[in-house]
Amino acid sequence: MASTISIMIMITAITGAMLITGSNGQLSSTFYSSTCSNVSSIVRSVVQQAQQSDARIYASLLRLHFHDCFVNGCDGSILLVSNSTLNIQSEQGAAPNSGSVRGFNVVDNIKTAVESACPGVVSCADILALAAEASVSLAGGPTWTVQLGRRDSTIANMTGANSDLPAPSESLSSITTKFAAKNLSTTDLVALSGGHTIGRAKCSSFNNRLYNFSGTGNPDPTLNTTYLATLRQTCPQGTQNTLANLDPTTPDAFDNNYYSNLQNNQGLLQSDQELFSTSGAATVSTVNSFSSSQSSFFQSFASAMINMGAISPLTGTSGEVRLTCSKINGS
Repeated sequence: MASTISIMIMITAITGAMLITGSNGQLSSTFYSSTCSNVSSIVRSVVQQAQQSDARIYASLLRLHFHDCFVNGCDGSILLVSNSTLNIQSEQGAAPNSGSVRGFNVVDNIKTAVESACPGVVSCADILALAAEASVSLAGGPTWTVQLGRRDSTIANMTGANSDLPAPSESLSSITTKFAAKNLSTTDLVALSGGHTIGRAKCSSFNNRLYNFSGTGNPDPTLNTTYLATLRQTCPQGTQNTLANLDPTTPDAFDNNYYSNLQNNQGLLQSDQELFSTSGAATVSTVNSFSSSQSSFFQSFASAMINMGAISPLTGTSGEVRLTCSKINGS
């Protein structure tokens, strides 16, 4: 507990007074200080309540923020539903999102609570950022001072969701390129991948590793054989929708066991295990560092979340503050 508190203090000291500059403007930790000063506590309360009936919600809300920011920046576009009249094709239907992104009902509940306290003030994009931080903190991970002031988009980008989001079977070099395109470093990549210390994945996300890796007819040779046997019990050949823990050791606790799992060849997704098993990759030393020091992981994760949250925000008069997160105002 003491180490967690010191990390919180350190991160707050580093980030509390920062202005984070994205490609479209600046974010500030004090953006709502005079208009909705208790927004963080409102978000945290709703998220905490949601977890009582949905053990997966912390991971789901963290993933929503990530999948939002990687497509057109952190603009709440992932929340928009399709609208043929407005020519909106929802990002929720893109391959990396379809049937897997979730938590929209909780986002709606947060928005309702925030609108009750501060009508028309807080954007849905900022709600996603705050919900992600609350989720990580409540799961036992680090906290950080969330930079705020994003506005909501009036468009979605299904094509961008299909092209920009990393896939679970994608190579490390390809994923590294996608992160670099968002001005995120290799350390950010390894740290953000550590979000898989909580959450679940469908068998369809890793079945190829169990039975027919790269068309060989054999399992992925980097899989721990005992772990392989366990996963085959969970996911018999052809199984699609059964869920497996991303972290088999402490599945609901935000800790650094994810990295120890990689060292033991127990990364669930190919994109996880390649961080450690790709020969000569710069990511290997970072995995080792985070495995040996949870405080180092927590600090790097908080920093990476701030960096990710600053991807191309809409600020100033760009976009809008949606009154309902799933649709643009007036639609």
